[in-house]
Amino acid sequence: MSARPRTLLAATALAATASLTLGTAPAVSATAQGDGFPHPDLKVTYAATVKYKNEQAALDDGYLRTDVCVEDPQLGGMGYHYVKPALLGSVDPAKPTAMLYEENEKTGKRELVAVEWVVPNTGQPRPQLFDRGFDGPFDFPPVGPHYSLHAWIYKKNPKGVFTPYNPRVTCDCAPETPAPAHP
Repeated sequence: MSARPRTLLAATALAATASLTLGTAPAVSATAQGDGFPHPDLKVTYAATVKYKNEQAALDDGYLRTDVCVEDPQLGGMGYHYVKPALLGSVDPAKPTAMLYEENEKTGKRELVAVEWVVPNTGQPRPQLFDRGFDGPFDFPPVGPHYSLHAWIYKKNPKGVFTPYNPRVTCDCAPETPAPAHP
């Protein structure tokens, strides 16, 4: 994996701190209207997050911008995670923990590609959303042990809507810089 680390550790550490303080415990393409999703509640997710196609709207709503682009040479990328600490632990379809953006090579602007829910692993049963279990548990030091679920509702993932990595997402990262071990 490769990445250009800057503020992901700070954002995820803040998210982990907030969660402790709060005690929060086949490929389908999305259309502009949110049709064609493999689960009907993804329409709820789309309706709640479409405003974040404008990166500034995510920042204004408390999502913390990170400058680490997560990518795996064999699996593909996840992009840049924008984390909202208050939503760590959410399993509400309308309230994902993170927005995932990919930088457009032509414009240099970040474009929304997916959303992600992150739930700390406190020994509870595997979280469920959209009639499926979250991936994990994983241990990413700033967040600690956690489960996650991705939904590629803004950029088609040929591996599936809920697959963590998207082979169509890439990062403009220096190959010698290791990425954090994030799912």
